[in-house]
Amino acid sequence: MTWSFTDSAAAFRAAAAEHLAADPARNTAVLTLMDRAGRLGWWEEEDGTVTGVLVVSPPGVPAFGAVTEEAARALVLPGGEEPTRVRGETAAVEAYAEATGRPWAPTVRMRLFRLAELTPPDPAPAGTARLAAEDDVPLVAAWTREFAVAVGEEPAEDYTGFVTERTTEGRLWLWEGPGGRPVSMAAVSRTVEGQARVHLVYTPPAERGRGYAAGVTEAVSRAALDAGAAQVLLFTDLANPTSNALYQRLGYRPVTDHLGVEFERPAV
Repeated sequence: MTWSFTDSAAAFRAAAAEHLAADPARNTAVLTLMDRAGRLGWWEEEDGTVTGVLVVSPPGVPAFGAVTEEAARALVLPGGEEPTRVRGETAAVEAYAEATGRPWAPTVRMRLFRLAELTPPDPAPAGTARLAAEDDVPLVAAWTREFAVAVGEEPAEDYTGFVTERTTEGRLWLWEGPGGRPVSMAAVSRTVEGQARVHLVYTPPAERGRGYAAGVTEAVSRAALDAGAAQVLLFTDLANPTSNALYQRLGYRPVTDHLGVEFERPAV
């Protein structure tokens, strides 16, 4: 039983294809990040069966996909690298963190949801949804930075490329309020192994409380279904009861809980 690692998405797919396809919902983070990952890993049992996967994406944070607690406890990254943060399903992250013997603390608790039957918001918010266009990129890039700050991430200097990719591929939607002014946004990942994940749901503070997030989330979810996604997923922060309730009203149902942890740095 051992972990193997590669920086090749093709080699990773070849080794872990069956495991990834068996539960694309629980493997959503790995599936949506693997093509731009810095490192990919898989855990093999004695008979060669893969029972765990992980992805290390910039800026070097390991994220577990579906993985056994045994595999999580046994994880040692190449070169003995000790990550400062780890995320994934709660049981796996806790097993890994405790096995390291390093002091750690939770940074975020998330819940993965899967769409059952899409239910339009009632009452419907004023306005309408539309795909983001090239002219929207500066505004959406600024909103993306605000979103990163709001969820506790270290924001990048420039999100132009990130936003442009999603815009040109038709994966970023805006909600236009009265007067045709953009007031909310949401994006969806590429569909991989039948799953697509809604992300980047953001409404500027001044526009909140009017149902715009519900409108744009329903629109982007429907677009993912129309494009052929068998499973539409999203993560919510368990510390935000408003968003958790909103997504359940739209038809999303819980799958599993996730945890992000940060390890204490040794005293100098």
